Amino acid sequence: MKRGINIAILGRGTVAQGVIKLLKRNRRLIEKKVGATLSLARVLARGTRKQKDIQLPARLLTDVPDEILSNPDIDIIVELIGGYEPARSYILKAMEAGKDIVTANKALLAVHGEEIFARAQKHGIDIGFEASVGGGIPIIRTLKEGLAGDRNRALYAILNGTCNYILTTMEESGEDFHKALASAQQLGYAEADPSFDINGIDAAHKLAILVLLAFGTRVRLKDIYTEGIRHISRMDITYARELGYKIKLLAIARHDNGKIEARVHPALVPLHHPLASVRGPYNAVFIDGEALGSTMYLGQGAGMMPTATAVLADIIEIARNRLHGKSLRIPPLGYPIDSLGRLPVRSIDDLKSDYYLRFMVLDRPGVLAQIAGILGSSGISIASVIQKEDRDGNTVPVVMHTNAAREKDLKQALARINRLKVVKAKSVYIRVVDFATP
Repeated sequence: MKRGINIAILGRGTVAQGVIKLLKRNRRLIEKKVGATLSLARVLARGTRKQKDIQLPARLLTDVPDEILSNPDIDIIVELIGGYEPARSYILKAMEAGKDIVTANKALLAVHGEEIFARAQKHGIDIGFEASVGGGIPIIRTLKEGLAGDRNRALYAILNGTCNYILTTMEESGEDFHKALASAQQLGYAEADPSFDINGIDAAHKLAILVLLAFGTRVRLKDIYTEGIRHISRMDITYARELGYKIKLLAIARHDNGKIEARVHPALVPLHHPLASVRGPYNAVFIDGEALGSTMYLGQGAGMMPTATAVLADIIEIARNRLHGKSLRIPPLGYPIDSLGRLPVRSIDDLKSDYYLRFMVLDRPGVLAQIAGILGSSGISIASVIQKEDRDGNTVPVVMHTNAAREKDLKQALARINRLKVVKAKSVYIRVVDFATP
């Protein structure tokens, strides 16, 4: 047995507890796989928070970051405190001291990843970030290694378990958005403040990381079109199914004619597509490769043990590299940071898509003709219409599925339609996802 590897964890929240549990539970298995012992040396435990599940010896706990960051006996630092600061500063300081890094911090990597990856390359540091996207799904390693020989054309992903649970609950239980959100909070799938999840920001953070790996190009968070699920109603879910679709919050990236599409928004997914069957808090990533074709990766996207499993996989890989003088080390992104490009990001206004439209209108003759006339004058043709007597007071819904149209044209048409006196609520539009090869 070779010398041991010492690990320190920054933070003692849910994921940190999971990592500590796995280190204890699988100690002998890990030693066999690594060829050395992995020892928990220190845990940064700020404040007065009580430990819930894990009882640690007092000698392992510290509230002084430098006792970890500058400690020559620590080999790998696991950052699990989240947020931008002080996480960024801690990681950079640890790399300066020659520590390898493991992190689950998708927000940090989405915003400061370029700086962190460049610094890691400069200092010859390993940085594992499998847990930052997809929880227990090994999608980072898949893109970096398993699909390294192929050219990725597009990816479509369900990256937020909170939103997927809410939409599944609305569909299967008939609950409205607010009741489904409350259920998600009660079960621990949603935070007390769920804004990052339901507004699509969490999924956008993860998509920024996947774009780097899948297409080798930088994309700024502000350039990712981001839209949440607050406006989705039970009515929309019911009508979408009648049209042959399910509504999912999708993160979409496509490489098309020298440009990148990067967007997060609700979308209608055909019932026969594998992503339509992803239920509850699960995540999934569907990738279209030039040589391999279509593959999908499914698993639990959050929670203590799924995320801890991904963190521990990174720890084991980095420990192996340290024991072999890093001779097996793969660059953090699978290729040198210098080779990253910056392809232009296509504006959402230039998107061409089919659309689901819902209008709440007065039940009067000629209303459908008025709406269709405005759409037609903007070059938008209608593929199908649903018009039922589902009254809300004196208004009724009119639902349309359009043929492919440019988003800019649709928005202009809807602005005119919303000004009609017979239209009594803001029009709802949801994009229909196109899985065709770019």
